[in-house]
Amino acid sequence: MTDLLTLGETMAAFRTTGPLRLGGTAGISVAGSESTVAIGLARLGHQAAWVGVTGADEPGELVRRTLRAEGVDLRWSRVDPTAPTGLILVENRVADINRVTYHRAGSAGSRLRPVDVIPAFDAPGPPPRLLHVTGITCALGVEPYQAVVEAVRRARAAGTTVCLDVNHRQRLWSVAEAADALRPLLPSIDLVVASDDELAVLTGASDPVPALLSAGVTEVVVKHGAGGATSHSATGVVHRPARTVPVVDTVGAGDAFVAGLLSGWLDGADVPARLYRAVTTGAFAVATRGDWEGLPDRAELALLDHGPGGTVR
Repeated sequence: MTDLLTLGETMAAFRTTGPLRLGGTAGISVAGSESTVAIGLARLGHQAAWVGVTGADEPGELVRRTLRAEGVDLRWSRVDPTAPTGLILVENRVADINRVTYHRAGSAGSRLRPVDVIPAFDAPGPPPRLLHVTGITCALGVEPYQAVVEAVRRARAAGTTVCLDVNHRQRLWSVAEAADALRPLLPSIDLVVASDDELAVLTGASDPVPALLSAGVTEVVVKHGAGGATSHSATGVVHRPARTVPVVDTVGAGDAFVAGLLSGWLDGADVPARLYRAVTTGAFAVATRGDWEGLPDRAELALLDHGPGGTVR
């Protein structure tokens, strides 16, 4: 059984330790919101599958090799020989502040189509337990958006729980464009994850959380950054403070948070325990460099319980 199905674009990532314009060396890895969630869940022992398109090029091979090495199922992904794999450049500009530049227009990842998600639901056996979609994939173009719509429709019909992470990227589309695309999905969404400022994308109500719950969403989890996170549902409101760790790199923290949250859901944990795992995996992300490299496996979840500077022997 597939525990999690997600879809989106994963790019080759180049990270510099200073301003890009000054040149110098760069580390090469991969980056993608949805694949970071898939990696996070795979490390925690869940069966995670990623649907996406890469180019028939070396960056695409890097993406596929990395995801396979992390235990992510790629059986429903494909290679497009007519388009390049997208690139992302990350500069460590000041202290823990990074600047990101995308080269993804016309990329293979933007050629994701509705037909790409159909085999995941038509495969023999039970459907995926969770479908995770984000606003990023919806922003890549008409066909990627329709792929999300098709995945959500099929998940709803199959009884799969659907999670939407708003993940608004201003460089990809405006708030108005995101609202027009995401709000029609709400009747089919079970779990919404958003930061405080992203809630306005989903509703124009002055009090957005009750409006979302009234629209049929079962649970709304609001990320407050260093302030932790809050879950809102018909059963009540639960808040969990963030874990206190040295901040090294905030890129990928939100996706790490989602991975912990969905892992807790898959394990049948209650809301406080799910939030605790979410802020823990988020803390691992901000305390290490890279989008996904520092994510914990299940045995490592308790590492942050040791004091600063401690040694595990």
